[in-house]
This record gives sequence, C-alpha cells and structure tokens, in this order.
Amino acid sequence: MTDMPPKLAEIVEDFVSAPREVVLEMLLEFSDAVPPLPAELTGHEGMEQVPECQTAFFLKAEVQPDSTVVTYFDCPPEAPTTRAFAGILAEGLAGSTAAEILAVPDDLYGRMGLGQTISPLRVRGGTAILARLKRQITDQLS
Repeated sequence: MTDMPPKLAEIVEDFVSAPREVVLEMLLEFSDAVPPLPAELTGHEGMEQVPECQTAFFLKAEVQPDSTVVTYFDCPPEAPTTRAFAGILAEGLAGSTAAEILAVPDDLYGRMGLGQTISPLRVRGGTAILARLKRQITDQLS
C-alpha cells in the first residue's frame, strides 16, 4: 500500500487483516478519534458540507506553506460510522502533504474491506468525504 501515507496504509492493513466481527468495534474506536473543532470553526464557518452523507458532515482542508495539510471534520456522535471515516482520515492523514493525500486511492473504503460490513450508502458517503477533501486541496494548489 505504497500509494498512501504510511499511517493510513497501516490503518487500512489493520482493517483488511481484522476478523469481520471486530471491524465494527474498530470503526467505533475511530469515531472517538475525531478531534474537536477549533473555536473559530464551531459554527462550521468556512467548512464544506458533504451532502452525500446521510448525516450533517462538514470538512475543511488547509494546505500549509510547507505543503502539509491540516484537516478538520465535524459530524454528530449519533452517526458513529460516518464519524469513523472522519477519524480514520484525521489519524491516517495527520502530517501528510497535499501530494500524499491526493494520491490516496478513491476506493479507500473498498480497499479496507468495509463493503462487507457497512451499507453501500455509507461507503458512498465516505468516498464523497475523501473526494471533497481532495478537491479542496486541489483548489488551494491551483
């Protein structure tokens, strides 16, 4: 899995090798890994909503001068699966550069084997989150 940041590749590998009955527990752990928003983003100011998610999901990517990307995600605790996508990205992409994030495969959640565990609708929502994150980064680079 060399086409993604090392931490994200490690998370993907953990999911791929986990027994199916453990995968949901792992997702729940990641739903707790979403860092709280900084005060200036509390009202989702400057964040983009992801309408493909069944839940109110907001994100923002900021490309720094050194080309690393800082990501912000917000999603209600009542949507643990969707929050888990945010937790996976927050942890897996921390410290990554714009180029590394843009290289993450669009079928990330399929590669993690989540298609057998969660509904296609949720997988589509997770895919949309990644796509919007990449688009925000691309917009800032151009």
